[in-house]
Amino acid sequence: MINYFNFKRFNDHYLITNDFGYYMFVDQDLMGKLIQDKIEPDNEYKDELIGKGFLIEESLEKFIVDHSFDLRNIKRYCFSGTALHIFAVTNKCNLNCVYCQAHDTDSKMDGSMTIETGKRAIDFAMQSPNKNLTFEFQGGEPLLNFDTVKEMIVYAQTINKDKQIEYTIVTNLLNMTEDKLDFLVDNHVQLCTSLDGNRIVHDHNRPLRNGRGSYDEVIQKIKYIQHRGGKINAIQTTTRFSLDYPTEIIDQYREIGINNIFLRPLTPLGMANDCWQEVGYTAEAFLSFYKKALEYILKLNQSGIPFIESHASFFLKKILYRCSDNYMELRSPCGASTGQMSYYYDGNVYTCDEGRMLAEMGDCSFLLGNVNKNTFSDAIKSPTCMAVCKSSILEAIPGCSDCVYQPYCGVCPVIHYCGTNDLYAAEKKKYRCTVYQGILDILFEILEKENEELIEILYSWVR
Repeated sequence: MINYFNFKRFNDHYLITNDFGYYMFVDQDLMGKLIQDKIEPDNEYKDELIGKGFLIEESLEKFIVDHSFDLRNIKRYCFSGTALHIFAVTNKCNLNCVYCQAHDTDSKMDGSMTIETGKRAIDFAMQSPNKNLTFEFQGGEPLLNFDTVKEMIVYAQTINKDKQIEYTIVTNLLNMTEDKLDFLVDNHVQLCTSLDGNRIVHDHNRPLRNGRGSYDEVIQKIKYIQHRGGKINAIQTTTRFSLDYPTEIIDQYREIGINNIFLRPLTPLGMANDCWQEVGYTAEAFLSFYKKALEYILKLNQSGIPFIESHASFFLKKILYRCSDNYMELRSPCGASTGQMSYYYDGNVYTCDEGRMLAEMGDCSFLLGNVNKNTFSDAIKSPTCMAVCKSSILEAIPGCSDCVYQPYCGVCPVIHYCGTNDLYAAEKKKYRCTVYQGILDILFEILEKENEELIEILYSWVR
């Protein structure tokens, strides 16, 4: 008996996938036999089809027992509780990024979290049942409210009894001083900055408020941190201007000693939404840029230069190992509330960073509560949490449930709502869906061609 699966014509093969995360490439003859449930007992692919859950050989009960671990493994995030807690300690910023998603043209950038509110936010986050937490400090620019950041970290360490907590700060580095760096290093806080590429790209995308470029200062601070023995990661955001510089962006990361990059498509929130005609692009334009960048990265790896594209690695962990990394957008249901929460400077708690960004645009639809009035349990039991969970279960969304990439993908109800006022927006022809499908097409094309050298490189990214 055949088990439910999705499929797609893929060059000379059909790609088939199932809810356990398994995939196979089959030819037209085998595809026909599988659909008609006429696989011969001596068929050379029968054992593989059974082992991967495409065929049910014996009883349904045995099949469920045999594959229950597979399903639990690919959905294990559903059992762990909220791990990522993002604290936006201020909305003040010293940059004027052309795509800023944390504010729009109507935002008032004058708010900072008090130490008292910060401690209450820590208390709130500590109520998560997850024993492994990540506390991430963002802004605006969090170094502009560093006293609160320091007190929150010290307070968390003081009250913590049984949790493993990783601390991260996402900063543009411009206000980094030796004293601040000493505290962050001494307290094992991971550093992450934004680097959009080489000088021409970064200065275009991320100018100071006076219009001057920020590239020189950012590079100087990165080198200083590295000289001090610190490790720093960087994130990249792709604008329309970036599209002409795929290899130059990669080379900039290599030059500064960072051997991985997350090639991120622009999200239409905040200024990016207001200025989309100037900074945005079509999904097809991004995919053209992405493919050129990925081909260049693979050639670097083939020449003995290790370098990872993180967007691909998140997908590959699900494809190759059938388990999810801590990337909230590629979950079903998505990680909003159950995987991450975002705490604004005023104590308001939102489902996710995107929900908090939407609030900056004047829409608080994804508000879960406030650290001064509510508990973590209140937030998880709220109708808002339930709504984002239900609206992001791919297995129940038309257009997603029957997509061959359903086991590896995810949707964002906030982005749906922002564009359509509908949590269940038809995703099939949407920008983000096209981007995700395009990246997955590129990765599965490599797997289909069975180039052992390239496949070994992909495995090395997620081992």
